[in-house]
Amino acid sequence: MADNSSRPLEPVGTASTQDEAPLLSVRGLHRHFTQPVDLIQRAGNFFKGRHKPQTLHAVAGIDIDVHGGEVIGIVGESGCGKSTLGRMIAGILPPTSGDIAYKGRSVAQLDAGARREYQLGVQMIFQDPFSSLNPRMRVVDIIGEAAVVHRIVSRAKMEEYVAGLMQKVGLDPAYRFRYPHQFSGGQRQRIGVARALALEPALIVCDEAVAALDVSIQAQVLNLFIRLRRELGLTYFFISHNLGVVSHIADRVAIMYLGRIVEIADTDTIFSCANHPYTQALIKELPVLRTDQRQFDPIRGELPSPIDPPPGCPFHPRCPHAMDRCKIERPLLKPVGESPREYDLLHGRRNVHQSACHLNDPGPMEKQ
Repeated sequence: MADNSSRPLEPVGTASTQDEAPLLSVRGLHRHFTQPVDLIQRAGNFFKGRHKPQTLHAVAGIDIDVHGGEVIGIVGESGCGKSTLGRMIAGILPPTSGDIAYKGRSVAQLDAGARREYQLGVQMIFQDPFSSLNPRMRVVDIIGEAAVVHRIVSRAKMEEYVAGLMQKVGLDPAYRFRYPHQFSGGQRQRIGVARALALEPALIVCDEAVAALDVSIQAQVLNLFIRLRRELGLTYFFISHNLGVVSHIADRVAIMYLGRIVEIADTDTIFSCANHPYTQALIKELPVLRTDQRQFDPIRGELPSPIDPPPGCPFHPRCPHAMDRCKIERPLLKPVGESPREYDLLHGRRNVHQSACHLNDPGPMEKQ
């Protein structure tokens, strides 16, 4: 019953109107983690030490809209804050500041009924398909328990409900009484997909959902995501460090660097005319089958620490085009090009290609 295709299908859009409000909207989202001073450091402070609590800026101001039926890819190196962003959207982590709105209403101000709708409507698929499943529970309970608790299905009909979900994700329902360790990595990830589908969500946050799988299995799971989107009208917030994977499934791509979005556009624009030097570097790192012997040119330097981010543009220590201005002033995310590009006639919306780079505006420094 598994999807044996190894080549990902083309993304299929879902109809939407231009005036339709975003399914999910994020404004000014921040998430900080503070490490307190430990006992030894406090003792050092007693002898005129200077140890202070350290604050890690995992997400440092994100504005993004996710419309119903679309797939938006979030791409960046490890440590850029993309998983933390996904966990806040899924309600696993509370934001330090900023606002998340679901169907036009702020999540922080939802009443009990609306909050339950949000909690059920936004589900998450995790990177490690083994550690995200309870090893002491059978698959039938892993997939069906939440649906019974939230009264989506009765206890008497749970097995039938789980069997249908397993068939939908390409698993044999006869395996529903097995434990997670009795499945392969790809099968366990399909169990995670079925568990998310059991609550009938509108939006699924996929946090590196194919990163732990073999390449051939990655393609099969991507095909599964695309088919489920087409059949169920799902919306995906697809997090990955691999631009090549995102290119097969996403309508739009947002590039994150050190807690901020540095470029966002539709997928074709990102790959045909990337604007930000960081995006261009990521694309150059993609493996390409070519006759000429192209030398691999990785991004120089390492991702700066989010505990002590550099001033100005966070990418300037690694950017080959960095100017003096880049070391002082943080660039704003602005539209690039002469006009917004109409990217999806099915959605009836316009996608504005935006980038945060001073190369687009080499004039005098602007006030933040």
